[in-house]
Parts: sequence; structure tokens; C-alpha cells
Amino acid sequence: MRPSRMAVALATAFPRALPAVFTPFLIAGLSPVMAQAQDAAPSKSLGVVTVTGGQPSSLPTQIPTTMESATREQIQETINATDSEDALKYFPSLLVRKRYIGDYNHAILSTRASGTGNSARSMVYADGILLSNLLGNGVGGLSFPPRWGLVTPEEIERVDVMYGPFSAAYAGNSVGAVVDYVTRMPTQFEGHVSAGFVVQPFSLYNTNDTYRAWQTSASIGNRSGDWSWWLNFNHTDSDGQPLTFATRLASAGTASSAGTAVSGAVAGRNNANARWLILGTGTQYHTRQDHAKAKVAYDFSPTVRASYTLATWQNTSQGSPSSYLRNAAGQSVYSGAINVGGTAFSGSQALTGGDFVQSQQESIHVMHGLSVKSHTQGVWDWELSGSLYNYQRDQLRQNAASNPLPNASLGGAGTVADGRGTGWNTLAARGTWRPEGVKGTHVFDFGVQQDSYQLSYVTSNISGNWLSDPGGSLAANVQGKTQLRSLWGQDVWALARDWKAVLGLRLENWSADDGLTAFSASSSQKYAKRSEQFASPKFALSYQWQPDTVLKASLGRAVRFPTVAELYGATSTTNSQYINDPNLKPEKSWTGELSAEKDLGNALARLTYFAENTRDALYSQSLYDTNANRTISRVQNVGRIATQGLEAAYNGQSVGWRELDLSGSVTYAHSVIKENAGYVNTPGDTLGKQQPNIPKWRATALATWRFNPQWSTSLGARYSGPQYRTLNNADVNGYAYMGVSKYFTTDLRVQWRINKTLTASFGIDNLNNYKYWNFHPYPQRSYHANLRADF
Repeated sequence: MRPSRMAVALATAFPRALPAVFTPFLIAGLSPVMAQAQDAAPSKSLGVVTVTGGQPSSLPTQIPTTMESATREQIQETINATDSEDALKYFPSLLVRKRYIGDYNHAILSTRASGTGNSARSMVYADGILLSNLLGNGVGGLSFPPRWGLVTPEEIERVDVMYGPFSAAYAGNSVGAVVDYVTRMPTQFEGHVSAGFVVQPFSLYNTNDTYRAWQTSASIGNRSGDWSWWLNFNHTDSDGQPLTFATRLASAGTASSAGTAVSGAVAGRNNANARWLILGTGTQYHTRQDHAKAKVAYDFSPTVRASYTLATWQNTSQGSPSSYLRNAAGQSVYSGAINVGGTAFSGSQALTGGDFVQSQQESIHVMHGLSVKSHTQGVWDWELSGSLYNYQRDQLRQNAASNPLPNASLGGAGTVADGRGTGWNTLAARGTWRPEGVKGTHVFDFGVQQDSYQLSYVTSNISGNWLSDPGGSLAANVQGKTQLRSLWGQDVWALARDWKAVLGLRLENWSADDGLTAFSASSSQKYAKRSEQFASPKFALSYQWQPDTVLKASLGRAVRFPTVAELYGATSTTNSQYINDPNLKPEKSWTGELSAEKDLGNALARLTYFAENTRDALYSQSLYDTNANRTISRVQNVGRIATQGLEAAYNGQSVGWRELDLSGSVTYAHSVIKENAGYVNTPGDTLGKQQPNIPKWRATALATWRFNPQWSTSLGARYSGPQYRTLNNADVNGYAYMGVSKYFTTDLRVQWRINKTLTASFGIDNLNNYKYWNFHPYPQRSYHANLRADF
């Protein structure tokens, strides 16, 4: 992340930087070098940079807090990006739990004090359109990662990240971070075509196989007069490694000769370090995805622009299991009582269709975004915007526990889950008032918003052929709505020559209604409407201590309201169960940070102290029930979690040698459960424990060497220390299925610009082939090849 190139890109691209619903803010942390980017972006004072250009920018404009960015050129040169979330790989303190190429249901963003089970504690946008799936939190029962598939790597112009809930323009879900993808909008005719291939040899337990992925992408756009347009298409065909495993605790067996004698079971220890047997693989996805996006913009005048975005994402995936077990005849064993070396697993421990689940999923999601905004940079500017995200089709089929393989592959009993009609919409109006003009001492940003979410998820039993038959009797019905109405304002005040303050306030009214859970036609539960109001103040202060050094302080309150799924989303499938709670309290956090930023000429250095105190933290805890032979997830409030930490970041260009760019970060976080009336096994067993999925140490490093204008190579490294997945930290063995391990991985990328049109690249992710886990196994060493043509 080279500051000077980044500065130029920000200055020239900012008109598209944070459009529509992603209300912008003062870009701090990119600091002094940006002021030198272009005459169009000269404003730099007090560690706060306002970037302007010749086309509409977003509102509001200023907030002095930590901000990081990466440009299209940096992403293409340094990262083997197959999905949009890959662009975040080397950002300080960020991790996306991406398990395979095209991971659509578990790729959750983790931030400084929010783990990979807390998807509702960050906000992700594309051109200001909300991609965060705030219908739920995490992956318990249903899955709620951001809809990364609505952005492809080829269309990214820049990605910006704001750390913490320090802008009044965002809901309390911004407590971790706000991410905005800025995609291409042409100024003249341009076209792009690319094709890529990835190979991953994978070896784990008794699985030894090679998994492959193919991707193709095409984009075209133009500007003519007041009109501009952009089209992007992407196709992915990906085979991922196995993600789940059928297991039995050794203690659950009995010494006996009963059951079918089998071979092939792998002995090991689970995440609690208890002896168990791995019997085979569960979910191994083959997924095919298609993305199509159209954007059009019209300039009514040099200062008023209207923009519209239409995007669709289609996904078809098959989850396939494989048994390691073989009988005396060498045939695969998928069901019934088994005997492993004289230990029998029978009765409730016998194999069922819940151990080896086969699934098929089909999804078509549609996204709309519309905005009209002014960009006068005078006394007044304004914006009206709205977005809509709809599950046009979302259907999951799988075999029943009573219908095991191999017969299940031909049909038989099962279930079908239908999420059609689920989605969300946003509306916003906002403005900026500069009472004394652009160079005045006050800039006041304000707005009103409404965000509405609807969950509709019906699971039906199938007695005939689960592969194709329509649903029969009701297995589960989850319905519900939430709505958040907000009024906010923040004033940027130049107190004195070297001081600037930002004062903000967000007023919120949240409601939940139409809640329903049912498990049969005669067994249903309706829930009363709920409504709550909260105020969230924000404060930030910056001081230009020296010409090249800025000191900043930020403090903000965030209220994260329960999602529809947390309130009403009780679900039960062949191998999982989710237990909801309609009486959950909102999660309330106070977050602060102190930063020192220094301009080193060819580099930027930053040191940040951050702290967060969260009461009634919303947590979904997943545990494996050996008797029920399924994963049980339960949502709850955790009394208080306190986090303190330090984050150091460095971005340098031509470091030591003109050809060398270096960037890196180190983060220390001490995140501990201080209060909790609930528990996992015994009262008090979570007190003083480390917050799940938050390691004490994490680090990134990225080095790029340019041999000449045609050839460059990048080497990256990422580290994360030990962490836990359970609230009581009982999962002491991270290197096992359902465990969370530390890791150290390295990535390599080589890029060859063949000519002005063609660019080829070769890369290796996980170069050192580190085998690491986050409940599921991460990819092992993967080889990338890509060819791109730019016209």
C-alpha cells in the first residue's frame, strides 16, 4: 500500500469513492501525502484530509479516525485475488474467514475486537450499497456473511476501511469496521477480460486429492456526454476441500464385537483434546457462481449526478460427503452400527444420514441501488439514496438422517429449505451545510435513514425424492422483521490553528415485529412487537503536533441491535440446530482510540491504542452434542467484554531501494470476558476468559519488488496467535476439526506486463503449506495463474 500512488488514486477517484448509502467521512490516516496528490485535492490540515474532484462526492465529509485504503493497482500487483474479500488480506487487524474460492456462506469479517463469529459487528458496502447481511449474526443455523459475490476483484477501483464506530452516519454495526468497495466507472471507453485457474493439492486425515477452480470475467464501459455506463460479468467454477468431518468420541464406544467391522477410521484428538475417531468427510462444495452488474450515471449538471446499479448473483452448489470406512469386502460404509478395532458404536452412536449429509443449494440474489446527489462544495450539498437486496430464489435440499448414503444419492427422504422473499432495503437523505463556505471553521453533516430487514425461511419435509420433489409437511418456519430509523448529525469545528474537533450524535429507533417460529402446523409461537430508542454520541479531536506528526483521539458509542435471526431464527436440520431468543438485549459498546501518525516522506507510520467496553454482547455459541450427533447453536447476551490493544502500521514506497515497497502491521489485543450470568458448563466458567476468535497477537507484512516496468514480484506473510472458539476457552487444541489454530502463512505473486494490453500473473497462496483451522480447515498450498487483457 504505497502512499503516494494511493494518494493520487484517492484524489482522482474520490468522486466515485464513497457513493450512495456509504456516507463518507474525513479520510484520516492517509494524511499528509494526499495533499500533494493533485491540485484537485489540496486540502490537508490537522491530520484530516478532504479530497475533492470534478464530480459528485459523498456526504458527510469529515471524521479524524483510523482509515486504510488499497487501490486497484496495488491489489492486482500484490494479491492473488479470486474473490472481493481477498482485497482485505493485508489490512491491519482484519481477517476474512474464507475457506475456499467462492465461499458464500461462511466468509465472515473479523476486526480488532470482533471475531469471525460476529458478522453483525462490521458493515460492508459496494459503491455505498449495503452488502452486510444484517438479517443475522455469524453462521449458526443460517449463515450471514457479507454478500461478497456482488463485487468481483476485476471491478474494484479501490477499497476503503474505517476502523471503529466514530462516524454518526453509521449504525452500531460499525463498531468493528466499515468497508466500502469503490468499483469502476469509466471516463472513456474501456474493456477488460480475464481468465484464471487455481490448483490446490490437499492432504488431511485420509483425504488426498487435488481441488481446482476456474474463473472468467469481462467488463466494458464508456462515457458519452452526460451519460456513463459500466457492465461486468464473472463466472466461477470451484471445487473446495472438505470442510466438515464425521466423528465419534472414543469414550462413546463400548468394548464389544457388535456392529460391522470397519477399517479406515483415523484416530486423533478433538478441540478439547479428547480422543476421537474421524470417520470421513462431510461438506465438500462444488460451487458454480455467476455475477452480472450494470451501472449507469447521468449528470444533470456539473454538480448533480444520478446513479443506478443493478446486480445479480447466482449460485449453484453441491455438498458431497465421503466415508473413510471400509468393510471386509472393501466397500464404503455410511450407516448402521460399526466396530472399530473391537470398539462398537451402536444405538445412538450408530451411523446415520446426519453423519454424511449430501446437499444441493440454488440461489439467485438481486441488488438495486439508486442515488441522486449534489457536489457544489458550496454552502449546501445534499444526497438522496436507496438500495434493495432481495433473495429472489434461495433453496437448500439435503437428505434426512433416516436416509443415509449410498441410497440417498438416488433420492428418498429429506428436507427443502426455502428463503425466497428474504432481504433488506435502505433509504437515506443527507446534507452538508458549510455556513462560512469551504474554508469556514464549521462543516455540519446531517441525515435521516431507514433500514428494514425481513427474514422468511420455511423448511419442509420430503418423503419421496429429496432431490426434486416439492416440500411436504412443515419442519420449521421462521419469519420476522426489524427496522432501524436514525437521525444523525456531526459538526466539524476548527477550534484553532492546530486543533480540530468533530462532535456527533446519532438517535435511533429500533423495532422488531411479525416474529414467528413454527415446527409443525400445530406448533407455532408468535412474538410481541418490540421497540427501543438509544442515543449514540461521537467525539474526535486532532492536533497538528509537528508539521509531519498528527495526534488524534476518537470516542464513540455504538448500539448493535439484535438481528431477525437472533430473535426468531430457530432452525433444525439433519446435522445442526439453532436456538433463538426473542428477548435479547441490544449490545452497547463504548470504543475509543488514540493515534499518532507520522509522515516519513516516502512512508506513513501509525501507532494506535484502542479500547472497547461492550455490555450485553450478542454471541452465538456453537457446541457439538455427541448424543444428538449435531451442532447446537444458542444465542445469548454476555454481560461485559473489555478489550485493550495496540496497533502499529507502516506503508512505505521506495524503501532503501527505488524498486522496493514495504507495508506491514502488528496488533496486540487483550480481550477478556469480565461479566457473564450465563455459562457453558458450570456457572462462572467464562469469566476471565479470552473473547472467542480474538488472538492476542496478529501481524501482516507485504514486500513488492519491481525489476522493471514489466516484471514485479510480491511476497506477503500473515500471522495470528493462538485463540479460542468457545466462551469458556475449553477448546485447547486448535489443530483439529472445530478448533481454531494459530497460523503463519506466506503468499507469492509474480506479475508480467507483456504489453499495454496483456498482463499475466502467477502466484502461490500458503506457500509454506501451513495446515491451520477455524472450525473448518483452511486451504493448503494453492497455485494461481491468470491472464488479463485491458483495452
